[in-house]
Amino acid sequence: MSAARTAYGPHPDQFVELTLPAGRGPAPVVVVLHGGFWRAARGVELARPLAADLAATGFAAVAVEYRRVGGGGGWPATLQDVAAALDRLPELPAADRLDLADVAVVGHSAGGHLAAWAAGRARLPGGAPGAGPRVPVTAAVLQAGVLDLERAAAQRLGDGAVQDLLGGGPAEVPERYALADPVRLVPDGVDLLCVHGTGDTTVPAEQSTRYAAAAAARGVAVDVRLVPADHMVLIDPAGDAWALVRDWLRARAGGGPDRSTLVP
Repeated sequence: MSAARTAYGPHPDQFVELTLPAGRGPAPVVVVLHGGFWRAARGVELARPLAADLAATGFAAVAVEYRRVGGGGGWPATLQDVAAALDRLPELPAADRLDLADVAVVGHSAGGHLAAWAAGRARLPGGAPGAGPRVPVTAAVLQAGVLDLERAAAQRLGDGAVQDLLGGGPAEVPERYALADPVRLVPDGVDLLCVHGTGDTTVPAEQSTRYAAAAAARGVAVDVRLVPADHMVLIDPAGDAWALVRDWLRARAGGGPDRSTLVP
């Protein structure tokens, strides 16, 4: 299987790579958002192995590249890019192979933040970056996600990566935190899974448990799985932590009317 690249904007980092599964009919979609603390040093190469594994499982896998801090990204460009990539799905070549009624987002670390934010876009006020999603998200898998930005900023995770993304701390740009922080945008009607390593010293597991607590306060359930792993093990496609994600996605997608692409 080979990935087909499509630009969704003029910048070199505004593109998606679609890998289709075997078969001819529409397949459930999984959008993979890579991490790297939103910085230009890491890119879509982190997402490609996961996208390939998902396509082999039977999903239409979309790996997203986006502008990052140090490469034209930051507030609001990084968030706008993720929104634009998702909203472009109906116009991709072979869009007839995409079941856009079943779109999951998967993200690791900073990508977990972006996945959670994408899942919560419907809660954004009109005029906010990313408001008014064209393609609704039905499920989100947040792998070691940075999900409470105020807490992460206070702890200076990634040597101040949140402040670099948003252009300041919560006291300096509170309006940006209000529009970008997943704990304030927990979605309704979206299947939510958090996977976090108990040995993660890069993004502490409390980021996932705090998100789940914020969701519970809204009456929203989050499936939280704490696994014996460090930060990067979660994106090893041969690892147990990724198998958990793959199996969860396959189990929830298996309830649809036609899921013949999914590998048992």
